[in-house]
Amino acid sequence: MNPLSSNIRFLRKKARLTQGQLAEKIGVQRSMISAYEDGRSDPKLASLEIMATLFKVGADELLFWDIERNGRKYLQQEALKILTVTLDGKEEEWISMVGEKAAAGYLNGYADPEYMENLPNFRLPNLSKNNTYRAFELSGDSMLPLQPGTLIIGAYLEHGTQIKNGKTYVLVTKNEGIVYKRVFNYIAEHGKLFAVSDNDRYKPYDIPIQEVLEIWEARAFVSTHFPDPTPEPLTLDDLGTMIRELKADIQKISGN
Repeated sequence: MNPLSSNIRFLRKKARLTQGQLAEKIGVQRSMISAYEDGRSDPKLASLEIMATLFKVGADELLFWDIERNGRKYLQQEALKILTVTLDGKEEEWISMVGEKAAAGYLNGYADPEYMENLPNFRLPNLSKNNTYRAFELSGDSMLPLQPGTLIIGAYLEHGTQIKNGKTYVLVTKNEGIVYKRVFNYIAEHGKLFAVSDNDRYKPYDIPIQEVLEIWEARAFVSTHFPDPTPEPLTLDDLGTMIRELKADIQKISGN
């Protein structure tokens, strides 16, 4: 059985749909669903697009990836990525700094050794030598009390499944650019990360994991601004409220 036919059968059953119910949703006869699942016929492009949207999968995954046997494609550990770093004379890694003005260029040059060599480099004490670090300049005021111009020092993560709910991360993304947010991991459930700003805690937005180029876990920050004391710092109750609001938004997005 080819991946397409087995995927249609598997995803239909997982969605608790009968062949008749799926046929109604995509506008074909029930017998056509049976033919798709037996590999006797292939869906037309319009039907494929409807099923991909209905089952929340990419068309390439639906066509070519055995979901039942291998699990969702975005959960697989990707081939080891060669991260471009700069070294000093002792072959030790520098922390490369991506300033606000360099952010746009970083999206195209992060894998280019020549580009990386031209970025400012520095080193901080008391950071574990077991990680690769990068510094990103914060722009905007979405993560107050950290001020614009603050450098966020991030440790590189190899896979999105390592993200811990409620922690802050620098995400290098295809469409959003470089963002620093508090992140919630819903990769296993929805193939997405949900990002939220600390000064607008109840308006998370989703980022499909396929759009994420790099993930850097925030480990330290460098700033010339001393944060003012805030009367209501983020508490465990606040975090619990954020998670409840986030789940409600996800249910709306999922149509449940």
